[in-house]
Amino acid sequence: MTVLEAIQRSSEFLTKKAVDSPRLQTELLLAHLLKLPRMQLYLNFERVLTEEEVNWFRELIKRRGQREPLQHIVGSTSFCGLEIAVNRYVLVPRPETELLAERGWQFLNQISKNHSGSASLASLSALDFGTGSGCLAIALAEKCPRAQLYAIDSSERALEVARQNALRSPGGERISFFLGQSLQALPLGNLFDLIISNPPYIPTAEIGTLQPEVRDFDPRQALDGGADGLDFYRRLATGGGERLSASGKIMLEFGDGQSNSVANIFESENWVVEEIVEDYTHRPRILIAGRS
Repeated sequence: MTVLEAIQRSSEFLTKKAVDSPRLQTELLLAHLLKLPRMQLYLNFERVLTEEEVNWFRELIKRRGQREPLQHIVGSTSFCGLEIAVNRYVLVPRPETELLAERGWQFLNQISKNHSGSASLASLSALDFGTGSGCLAIALAEKCPRAQLYAIDSSERALEVARQNALRSPGGERISFFLGQSLQALPLGNLFDLIISNPPYIPTAEIGTLQPEVRDFDPRQALDGGADGLDFYRRLATGGGERLSASGKIMLEFGDGQSNSVANIFESENWVVEEIVEDYTHRPRILIAGRS
């Protein structure tokens, strides 16, 4: 079987399994197996795969046909240009979360620029609430060399993934990890210039309607936001203010149709909602707020 034949047959198989972008998924899996950049496959269409390569590739395609996420099969994903390991214990980061990270590091770097040369910048810090794979904290550490990062999650298994990702990442040594379900698990007295989070926001009853890649493979606790999907926003609106520096910001991702509800939750707790940021599909996706 040649590379081209493997791509064609496997793409047809994934199409029947209702996998999105079956040709792209097939090529990414084959490139992973052959340890080639994906575009190099086009220069190797006539290459004959060994029997071992064919057998391994069939197994990878079978797993994808069972709707196991591509990122789980290859063991990692790209986030803000960084390779982040993922598995069943952490949420696979979505492209819109990269936008959240970008807004976070832009804000921190603006603080750094405004106080250039000031000794007070030694305490520049940010908290990633519900860190999961650690992708947000790691991206901020990479892009903000003067910031100290704190990351908290309620799952010890998720924290282990995050710690391992941090060990392999630039700036990872500036991230401190904490196990807990609330801000009370953090050291007393810590104030943050930024609290950033992609919290669980799926209403409990809707989890069963999600795509199999999410419903069956992402950890439920990283998805379930309670009856209306807003439990974690209430928690952060109530307790986040006392953990924020005077000029600090909170930046949160939220789900489709939740913009007004999330804004109302924060305004009712005397936050000033400064901006609702749209994602790449022009849907409201990120809340940015400060204290009044």
